[in-house]
Amino acid sequence: MSPRKAAALRAGDRTLREHLIATAEQMISERGTAGLTVRAIARAAGVADGVLYNHFADKEELLAHAMRARVAAVERTLPPLPAPGEATVKANLRVYVEHGLILHNGMLPALTGLLAHPEVLARFSALSGGGEDWRERLAGYLRAERDLGRLAPGARVDAATSMIVGACHESVLSVLFQGEDIAHRVSVDVVDDLVTAVLDGIAPR
Repeated sequence: MSPRKAAALRAGDRTLREHLIATAEQMISERGTAGLTVRAIARAAGVADGVLYNHFADKEELLAHAMRARVAAVERTLPPLPAPGEATVKANLRVYVEHGLILHNGMLPALTGLLAHPEVLARFSALSGGGEDWRERLAGYLRAERDLGRLAPGARVDAATSMIVGACHESVLSVLFQGEDIAHRVSVDVVDDLVTAVLDGIAPR
C-alpha cells in the first residue's frame, strides 16, 4: 500500500472503497454535489486521482453510493418508526411524517447538484437492493393499521401514502426552485396539519 493510501486509512479499519464512499458522503453533506470532481474527492480522501477508478466504474457510481450512505447517516439520527397497533395512529403517523421531512431535508445538499445528472439518481435508486424504503414502510404501516381495524375498512392507503410523500417532495422542490427555507416546512404545525388532513379529510361531515 502506498503512503498516501496508508494515511487515508489510518483513522479506522474500513476498506479503501468504504473510505472513498465516506469521504464523498461527507463532502456532499457539507457542500452538495455541484462541482464535485474526482480530483476533489481524491484529494479529500488522500489518494491519487486514478485510485477511484480501481473501485468504481466512474464518478457517478461513487456518488450514488455516497448518496445511499448519506441517507443511512440521516436515518441513524432518527428514532425508530413505530409498529402497527402501538400508541395511536395519529401519533404514529406524525412520526412517519417527521421522519420523511427530515430525511428529505438531509438529502437537499446532494439533490441541489443532481438535477442535471439523472444517471446518478437512477443508480442511487437501483442501490436499494430490494429493501424497503421509507415510502414502502409508510404504505405497509397504513395497510397493517387498516387490517387491524384502526383505519376504515375501505381506507385508500395508497392515496394517503402518495399525499404524505408528495408533501415531503414539495418541501424539497420549494427550496430547489424557489429558494425557500425548508425549516418552516418541518415544523410541528406543518406535521399536524398534514396528519389531520390525511386522517380526517377536508369534506364537511
